[in-house]
Amino acid sequence: MAKYVLKFSKENYFKYTSHLDLLRFFKRSFKRAGIKLNYSQGFNPHPKMGFAQPLSLGYSSIYELLEFEVSEKMSADDVMNRLKMIMPEGLKILGCVEYGEEGRSLAALTVAAEYIVDLPFGLKAFSGKDCQEACCDFLSQEHIFVKKKQKKSKELVEVDIKNKIKEITFASPGERTIVHTVLDAGSESNLSPELLIEAITTFFKQDVPRYDIEVMRKKIIFSNKFTI
Repeated sequence: MAKYVLKFSKENYFKYTSHLDLLRFFKRSFKRAGIKLNYSQGFNPHPKMGFAQPLSLGYSSIYELLEFEVSEKMSADDVMNRLKMIMPEGLKILGCVEYGEEGRSLAALTVAAEYIVDLPFGLKAFSGKDCQEACCDFLSQEHIFVKKKQKKSKELVEVDIKNKIKEITFASPGERTIVHTVLDAGSESNLSPELLIEAITTFFKQDVPRYDIEVMRKKIIFSNKFTI
C-alpha cells in the first residue's frame, strides 16, 4: 500500500464537470491505466481517493490535487506517465509524488487558495484612479459586507468577508481587470470567489453578467507547507 498526490489542470469544457463526475472519471482512468486503488472496508467499499479542495463548477484550475492510495506500490513517475497517456483534452497531468505523511488528509490541512479573477471592466470603472489606488480604496473599507446564502435555511445573511481576504491586487490590461487574490479555504474558514466578485462589482458599481467573468484557481495552500 502507498499513498500519492496527483497534480492536474482542469480547463476548457472540463471546467463544467462536477466534483462527483470527476471522481468517477478518475476511478475509471485508474482502472484503464492498470493502477490498483486501495479500497475501504465494510459493506460499501469505495476507493481511497479524494480532492484536496473541490473546485466550483465553471472554474478552471492549474493546481488541482487528487490524493489516493494504491494496493501495489509503484513509482510516482510510472503513475503519472500511465495517466498522461489516457487523459482527454481539458485535463492535463502536471505531476505526481508519493505522500508519506500520516494522519490528516490534504483536505483537512487546506488553509487558503490562490485565484485569478478576470472581470469585464477596466480603468474607467475606477473613476480616474490607477489599479493600485482602486485596490487600496476597496481594502480601506472598515467592513466588506456581502449577502451569503445559508446552507440549511437558504436565507440570505449579511457577512463581513474582509478578514478572509489574505492578499489581493488589481491589474487592468485594456478593457478588463485581473484580480490576483489569496482567500481563506478549508473547513475552518472559507471564502468563495463568488462573494469577492459580488463585493468588488458592488463597490465599483459595475453591473456585469456573470457569464463574462472567468475564475481560475492557481494554487492551494496547506498548513503543513506541502507543495508539488
